[in-house]
This record gives sequence, structure tokens and C-alpha cells, in this order.
Amino acid sequence: MPHLFVDISSHGLGHLAQTAPVLNALAERLPGLRLTLRSGLAPEMLRARIRPAFEHIPGRSDFGFVMIDATRIDREATAVAYREWHADWPRRVAEDAALLKQLAPDLVLTDVAYLPLAAAAVAGIPSLAMSSLNWADLFEHTFDHEPWAARIHGEILAAYRSACCFLRLTPAMPMPGLPRTRTIAPVASLGQDRLAELDARLPGPAGEKRVLVAFGGFDKPLAAERWPHHPGVRWLVPAHWDIRRPDFSAFAPLGLPFTDLLRSVDAVLTKPGYGTFTEAACNGTPVVFLRRDDWPEQDCLIDWLAAHGRGLETTEADLLSGMTLAGLRTLWEETPPPPPLPSGAEEAAALIAEHLSAPVSPVELVESCATSHRSDASLPSPCPTRTH
Repeated sequence: MPHLFVDISSHGLGHLAQTAPVLNALAERLPGLRLTLRSGLAPEMLRARIRPAFEHIPGRSDFGFVMIDATRIDREATAVAYREWHADWPRRVAEDAALLKQLAPDLVLTDVAYLPLAAAAVAGIPSLAMSSLNWADLFEHTFDHEPWAARIHGEILAAYRSACCFLRLTPAMPMPGLPRTRTIAPVASLGQDRLAELDARLPGPAGEKRVLVAFGGFDKPLAAERWPHHPGVRWLVPAHWDIRRPDFSAFAPLGLPFTDLLRSVDAVLTKPGYGTFTEAACNGTPVVFLRRDDWPEQDCLIDWLAAHGRGLETTEADLLSGMTLAGLRTLWEETPPPPPLPSGAEEAAALIAEHLSAPVSPVELVESCATSHRSDASLPSPCPTRTH
């Protein structure tokens, strides 16, 4: 029975949105798969998206960035966190390697923590990374000019480079510092149309436009209680906002899976993030977004959405003035483009299953991961052979 160890970042919900479709597709290919999953996300949140059974190890092996809210980084707190995390990096890697040796998986897959990759190399276990971003590039973007940052960036980059391959999920950052990458098609979950259930569960007249407000697991205070009232428009918002207006409803009590809800509403208000952007586009839902200008990944996401979906940039001032709804009405009048096909889950699952089904040499795994436009299979492989 093949054994896969998966580490899912709990920095928001986007990493789960990327990983779950891949694991679901993998389980279809390998019904006997043994799955061990580490994440700081709650088990019920993981099981809401991941269908195969798994053993859950609670804990976070990355923190990404400390956030003020959904669109702003707390730069000082993040700097402190990274310096503490890397204060005794060799010891941290050795401890995680000991855990992996005890679990003895056939392969380590991470989205997108780097500690398990460094640990897998020490433990003699092949590893893959998968995401639309990596913390090395984001760290360098934020702290490049700090005198203390070079050593930490080097340790992060070395960990990513120790993986057999990095699967770049479209749309993704360029990642020029990683020598072995393979570009994968978009990964997204497709929801079911539950419009009839929304009609039955929500107050208001038939034909209302429903706008979902969801920031990928982070909060974003927006003074929504001061937004103008727009007849025929209902906002579906987090319950803890506790806004008591007839045109606002909390979405959690509706009890619908997120992707079903996303597919059934008329628009989603969010930040540039992989999970919501790709799921909205693939489910045909227009996106209204607030920029996050200290987050370099946003550029590739916004460009991709412009090419494959319907997107509208807004500001907090536009939300307060009502200009956002004017732009949305224009979007609703447009002919929607054909939704993109999220075939990346099957593509990634096929690659992972190939390795789990029959052991391959390190060079073969590197070659299978090499991109068509940049094949680095001739580089010395960091991938260990199996030791068990």
C-alpha cells in the first residue's frame, strides 16, 4: 500500500483549495493509498474538501506571513517570526526528519512549506512541492534589503531546491530560482448549482443578485454596515460581522459547501488569491477584488483572471460610494467567457501516482517533472533513492 505524507499550509485556505482536488484525483487512481496529512487547519475543514480517509497530524510547519488582515502583511511581526523560526534551523530540520523516518512514507508532498522538503532530504525520502507561490520568493520580495535576511533566504531556497520537482499550478509566480519546475494546468474544485436552495433559504424577492464576501480564511474589516443600500442586491457575509440590515445575510448558516455557494452566487468579493480566483473563474462566477500590493503573487492572478474570467478591481472607497455595484452591473451584462478547465488536478495526480505505484530512479523522477520550456534534468539530482 503506497504511503504519501502531505503537508498543507494553513496560511489561509488557498493551499487546501489547491491540494484537495489533487488528493481526490489521486485517490481515484490509487484506491489503496495510505494518506498522512499534516496541517494547522481544523480536521473538519480538511475533510470538507478531501474525500479519501487520512491520518491527521495537527501542527504547522510554516506560517508564511503574519497578516494584519486579508490584504496587508504585518512586516515587523513577520520578520520576528522568521528570525525565530530559523534561529536553530539544523535542529528544526533534524526533528522533522526524525518524524518522517518514523512515518516512513514513500513520498512527501508539500503545499507549500519548505521545512518538510529539507527534512525529507535528510531522511532519504523523495519529495515534491506544489503551489502557485513559494515562500522563498515572497520572503526575498519583502526582506531583500535587510542585513539579516540573506542567510534565512538561502536556507529557504535550499530546502525548495532539495525537492525532486516543484509543480507550478497555473496561474503561478515565475520562480526563476528553482531549477526543477513543471507547469501544471489550473487546479480548482467545481461546485454544483444550488440556486434553488438559496432562493428557499434566503429572504428577499426572487431574482435578487447575491454577492458573496469571502477573503480566503482571513478577515477584512470593510465598514460594510455603511455601504449604500442597492435594491435587488444581497450581500452574503461572514456571520461574525453581525450586520443587521435586510440586504445582508450570513452565509455560514446556509450550510452549503463553499464551492457550491460560489457557483450559485452572482459575484464574489475577495482578494487576489489562488483558491478563490481559480474556483470563481472555473465556476463562471464574476470576481470583485481588493488589491494586496505587498503580495507579488497577485500580478499573475489578476492577469490570468482577465484572460479567463470576469474580474473587477475595486477599493474600499468604491464600496462605500456604491461605484462597485455600478461596475458589477456592467459585468453582469457582459457575455461570460467559457470557463477554463481545471485539469491540473488530474495532471498532478498522474505524476504522483506514477511514482507511488512503481519506484523510479531519482533521475527518472526529475525528468518526468522537467518543463518543456526549461528542462534541467541534467542537473545533479537532489532526490534520494528510497531507503525502505
